[in-house]
Amino acid sequence: MDGKLRVLVLSLVLLFAGTPPAGAAGIGEVTGFGSNPGNLKMFRYVPDGLSPGRPVVVALHGCTQDAAGYGANTGWVQLAQQARFTLVLPQQQTANNISKCFTWFDAVKTPQEALSLKQMVDRAVADSGADPARVHVTGLSAGGAMTAAMLALYPATFKSGAVVAGLPYGCATSQLTAFSCMNPGKNLTPRQWGDKVRAGGHPGPWPLVSIWHGTADYTVNSANLTELAEQWTDVHGTDAVADTRDTVAGFPHAVYRNSAGQAVVQTYSITGMGHGQPVDPGQCGTTAPYIVDVDLCAAGRTAQDWSLAD
Repeated sequence: MDGKLRVLVLSLVLLFAGTPPAGAAGIGEVTGFGSNPGNLKMFRYVPDGLSPGRPVVVALHGCTQDAAGYGANTGWVQLAQQARFTLVLPQQQTANNISKCFTWFDAVKTPQEALSLKQMVDRAVADSGADPARVHVTGLSAGGAMTAAMLALYPATFKSGAVVAGLPYGCATSQLTAFSCMNPGKNLTPRQWGDKVRAGGHPGPWPLVSIWHGTADYTVNSANLTELAEQWTDVHGTDAVADTRDTVAGFPHAVYRNSAGQAVVQTYSITGMGHGQPVDPGQCGTTAPYIVDVDLCAAGRTAQDWSLAD
């Protein structure tokens, strides 16, 4: 874990040392949140005594995972308690996908599930009096690909998004083409990728995007990190050449800025990691299938990038 992130997490731990465990308020299911055309389930964690005007984070699990496990193991529940924000944890149903993958690759089902997720956001904002200008979305694998879809389909809803081991929006429109997008990946120009997002007609501004990927990921090829960066830098009207490169916890980190100097896209390349989400147990997250200890917690770093504790 890099120095700034370690200070942030330790500060949060000290600040809320007297707070009851995250399970005290509990992760609860929310029903009746809308027409729910995607037939998804909504779970939510709200810290006890949460003040109005706080952020909302939507965290999308990967295939074979569930909402509560993903929220707890990645560290997002812990961070929601400590930094004081509402955490929305959608859950796919086996009736939709036998492996519980969010349907990021289907021209009909993707918009349906995306609308269900948007309805969850609207319900969460209304119930907690959250700040609608501070809504963020993140996800792993199929949840990461669905994160990219949400940023493209509902760009006015989200301030920012973090795609973990995911894929560019519009890479596939069927289950058959999804596999080739996953590995070896699809190589398009930045303009071609950007056009897929702009096809929705949104005039901007666009959400900020961070991209996480393991270099040894053979399920979703790490080439997708490059394609995602090209897609979203093009959407933001900047080139795909990083303005700064450094390391975070020893891993390559690149920042792409717009003409105003704002960091609009960031990439985190986790050297040697396979398919999964990075965690740093003891500071943030717990190891589990596809939740990998690399001494860097993606959720914690993302919380820092999004200034969730402010």
